[in-house]
Amino acid sequence: MREQTNFKSLSGIGFLIAGVLAVLAGPTVAVAEPLEYFLVDGVSYDQTVLKPTEVLGHDIGDQPARHDLMVSYIRQLADNNPRMNAEVIGYSHENRPILFITVSSPENLARLDSIKANHLLRSDPARTAEASDDLPVVTWVNYGVHGAEASGMDSALPTLYHLAAAQDAATRSQLDNSVILITAVFNPDGHSRRISWISQYGSDVRITDPAHEIHHQYWPGGRTNHYWFDLNRQWLLQTQPESRAWLTKWHEWRPQVSADMHEMGGNSTYYFHPGVPTRKYPLVPSKARELLVEIADFHRSFMDSEGKLYFSEEGFDNYYVGKGSTYPQINGSLGILFEAGAQMGIARESAQGIKTFANNIRTHSRTSLTTIEGAAEMRLKLHAFQREFYREAAGLARADRVKAYVFRALEDPTRVNMFLDLLARHRVEVHQVSGSVRAGDKTYGEDSFIVNLNQAQYRMAKALFNRITEFPDKVFYDVSGWTMPLAYGLEYDEVTTNPRGKMGAPAQASFAAASAPERAPYAYVFRWSDYYAPRAVNRLLSAGVMARVAKNPISVQTTRGLVAFERGTIIVPRDLQTVSLDTIHGIMEQIAVEDGITVHAATSGHTVQAGSDLGGRNSVSDLKAPKILLITGPGLTPYDAGEVWHLLDHRMKIPVTMVRKERLSRIDLTRYSHMILVGGSGGRLSSTMADTVEDWVKAGGTFIAHRHGANWAAKKLFASKSKKKKSDDDTMPRLSYAVKGQKDAEHVIGGALFESDLDITHPLGFGFVRRLVTTNRNTSYVLPTPKDPYAQVAVYTEQPLLSGYASGKRINQIKGTPMMTAERRGAGSVILFADNPNFRATYVGAEKLFLNALFFSTAFDRSRGDEDAEAQAIEE
Repeated sequence: MREQTNFKSLSGIGFLIAGVLAVLAGPTVAVAEPLEYFLVDGVSYDQTVLKPTEVLGHDIGDQPARHDLMVSYIRQLADNNPRMNAEVIGYSHENRPILFITVSSPENLARLDSIKANHLLRSDPARTAEASDDLPVVTWVNYGVHGAEASGMDSALPTLYHLAAAQDAATRSQLDNSVILITAVFNPDGHSRRISWISQYGSDVRITDPAHEIHHQYWPGGRTNHYWFDLNRQWLLQTQPESRAWLTKWHEWRPQVSADMHEMGGNSTYYFHPGVPTRKYPLVPSKARELLVEIADFHRSFMDSEGKLYFSEEGFDNYYVGKGSTYPQINGSLGILFEAGAQMGIARESAQGIKTFANNIRTHSRTSLTTIEGAAEMRLKLHAFQREFYREAAGLARADRVKAYVFRALEDPTRVNMFLDLLARHRVEVHQVSGSVRAGDKTYGEDSFIVNLNQAQYRMAKALFNRITEFPDKVFYDVSGWTMPLAYGLEYDEVTTNPRGKMGAPAQASFAAASAPERAPYAYVFRWSDYYAPRAVNRLLSAGVMARVAKNPISVQTTRGLVAFERGTIIVPRDLQTVSLDTIHGIMEQIAVEDGITVHAATSGHTVQAGSDLGGRNSVSDLKAPKILLITGPGLTPYDAGEVWHLLDHRMKIPVTMVRKERLSRIDLTRYSHMILVGGSGGRLSSTMADTVEDWVKAGGTFIAHRHGANWAAKKLFASKSKKKKSDDDTMPRLSYAVKGQKDAEHVIGGALFESDLDITHPLGFGFVRRLVTTNRNTSYVLPTPKDPYAQVAVYTEQPLLSGYASGKRINQIKGTPMMTAERRGAGSVILFADNPNFRATYVGAEKLFLNALFFSTAFDRSRGDEDAEAQAIEE
């Protein structure tokens, strides 16, 4: 007979009071909470079940659990418990495993495949009636998407122990009526950075002073993953391995309730959904909110029973569908956000008194259990909701003015395949076009793709393609626009007629190698418009191969006949190389296989166009491998810096040296050809450093900046020192405090898609075949117009807002102003972006502008028409 104990004599409030009194007594030796503190009052637990402390070597909440020890504990627990299975579903960038645990009764686990297959019928509109209601509810709980929010990870430990060891009738009933899916943890790399920081400043005496270093992790902090991406924005975007792993599993099961554990500001109490009523994405059914309100009663009941402070309908919304609590709501599930007041250390003073890490873990664990309880109690309602959610799809599609979306990018098959892969990850059906489709003022042929909205994933497809620019509520927790074909730089249009007969074979992403290149009699030639062309060029330049760029369109005789190429074409001649021709050909074969680029073999240096031969003096420029310095550190946004690092290192395999801003003055800048300053409210360089950078640019360096960094550079680099005149009218109108929330947000651009007109004849516009380019804008800064008439590489159009929210005032301020400028200064260049072209590794259509700034930064000349500019050029 299993040994059991009963904790009826123990009170959660009693443990909490004792812990708080101990801390309030002043700095004391840290006292850990026993396991019983985290468990449910009145429940008997099987004492033969492995306890966390037996593997961790410390009590829960005494310090954050190391990821490797947590993995070890969960594996051992699952291996020896009939109620759960554990598997690895993926790995982080730093090769840490992401564990997925399935919990249910032993009887349910024995027929798990049958339960899953029957459950999934509910999300198939054609077969939803076949799904039995006599099935368990499927409940999903996320732990640890933000590494700095440690209670969001460690609360998995008492939750799993409870599910494995609890012997009460209520738990047994919940296991009978539930399949519980737990991911622990979403972000092991970020959490491991936090562990290191807490361990570094850990002490025998618990320091609750908020000023202590333990409560202030150094830049970039632990919130993000290895490349400093916020993984809770990745449910939609799917650019990181962690999110790809968990979303694959999520769609494998299509859970009916999804809980997401977080921490917020330390002076906040405790939050759980349903969220602000008015801030809901339009495609989220109203019934979803009704059910969120109902399941919230289970959390309120627990919180009220212990007198805990909480809030549930303010501060957090359900708008951006790329978050863990909103994505489920356009996929037939309830998404529930939980937020505890953050404790960076183990205990910390707050506006409400001492708060402890252990108490956050306990509350998150208990609301995990109330989620499981609520889902089990609402099982039949959730079955009905999910069935109706997918049954409604056909009717919604019929009522929609738009019947389908069609897209293409003939110049870059890789970008199209990346988008097809994204659609597949979201289970959106897409087909090749059969025949032709007329949409807008264009005809899309069989090299195009079509998404019919009459499908089970109607809401998801609509959310990916839709454009919304009118909003009843102006406050957004995250971005307000994310139209994905625009972000990918695709040519796309709405189809308003029935697409029947226009849909060919189902389309799938295919990242196949290009055909092997022939040996070039004269030169190798390939297009710059291919997504991985920068990676290919860097392979060549890093190997010492001479490569050149054509600045005009050219038509070249090749072994395959006459081939026309756009501006930006890369030329690798046989002549004047210091690397063997066999080595060059080997690299070309690698480019074809690994980069998917078609390499042509030119038979002559002569082109059809006059003055554009492959050996041209002015029509062709030689390229050099960029030596890149990325400024990082406090004051700069880790997201922006991480996106540059990820693009260069992970995608393009281009080395980048990262230097913290405070060390910059001690660095030999002559080692580098390019310096990058990203966004961040504290991204300014000192006046002394600005002078140093100016001298470095004049000597041949290229300074690239975006967002706040560009705003600083526009004002401080090579700029006049005159002060801006103050407005004569500084009078502020009187406003009612009741409108403060909406009024303060009225002119904030939290994240919207803006359109610019790009000069595709400019070297920094090479690789683009259409003049309109989309970027994400989330500042109100406006770049000044350069004196050089050729320096406005991209300018916002007269109606620049494509998707998302921006006030009329901001639109009028931004339209017609530069989005990207490029000016020669001495032998170098200054290239500025008003927006971040690399936003969340998703705007792959704009990334090439940034890469062009690296490879073609000296392939353009200053204006010679202006006398001052000409005089300056002669002097320099």
